[in-house]
Amino acid sequence: MKKFWKIGLSAFLAIGLVAGCNAKEETNEKSPSSEQQKQQETSKVDEAAFPMTITDATGKDITLEAPPEKIVSLIPSNTEILFGLGLNDEIIGVTDNDDYPAEATEKEKVGGMEYNIEQIIALTPDIVFAHASSMTFSEGAIEQLEAAGVKVFVVANAKDFNDTYTSIEQLGRATGKLEEAQKIVANMKAKVEEVQTKLEGVKPKKVFVETSDEPEIYTAGKGTFMNEMLNMIHAENVAADADNWYKIDAEQIIAKNPDVIVVTYNYVPDILTKIPQRAGFETITAVKNKDIVQVDENTTSRQGPRLADGLEELAKAIYPEAFQ
Repeated sequence: MKKFWKIGLSAFLAIGLVAGCNAKEETNEKSPSSEQQKQQETSKVDEAAFPMTITDATGKDITLEAPPEKIVSLIPSNTEILFGLGLNDEIIGVTDNDDYPAEATEKEKVGGMEYNIEQIIALTPDIVFAHASSMTFSEGAIEQLEAAGVKVFVVANAKDFNDTYTSIEQLGRATGKLEEAQKIVANMKAKVEEVQTKLEGVKPKKVFVETSDEPEIYTAGKGTFMNEMLNMIHAENVAADADNWYKIDAEQIIAKNPDVIVVTYNYVPDILTKIPQRAGFETITAVKNKDIVQVDENTTSRQGPRLADGLEELAKAIYPEAFQ
């Protein structure tokens, strides 16, 4: 069998239920009967009960008779979620790119830039968690796994924090860890609220996000997760006049004149001292004020439990004065 490509990041399905009443106000509405309450509680249990049928990002229904005891993850974001759910013992295979938590590096590797199909099949997993962001490269691999009788669940690619919450709850439901998933989501929401509260009243700054070094400088445009995060912390993405991730010329960056330059990569030594040396960059406000900062690429991009920490890191980098 052939090996197939993989790479990507992570979400799809959401739950939200709010109910309330004010006992001090007279209304014609009645409180739910004990029978209604019992039905509501039962439905909450049933949605996490086995056997269950779940629908993945491709629209495929997968039936699970019991919580999986052997799991393979094909992307770091899924892996971080699964470890966050407390599934250390159940995870039997991850990719070469999985580096968090430390326990992930000790798991059997099933490939890096391509999947080792034979190895995955030999591990006899109860389920494999793939990702929609890598379907261009992994569709053939998934077909081979399914042809061999391996269940593959494709997690949707998250577009925002709500999608990320949904992915976490979805994986929690599929693994019998829904309660743990809901706790992770609650903690993330609390962190996001804490960050946004600290930024109330800040003067928005113009930000340029650089994801690769020259000669091919790439940035995050409209429709990217990074753009969503900048919006959440009242920062103006100067590259939002174009869609998705795209290559940008140095002259365009100079013309946009950002207040802050955020670097998301670490493969270039001393990049924070090299950027100001680029021709013409001495005129940029961020360079003049020495507001060139570097953030962790993984925490600010992987749609998993650490993403709220990544939002805080990004906010601190752009608005350090709000966190003193």
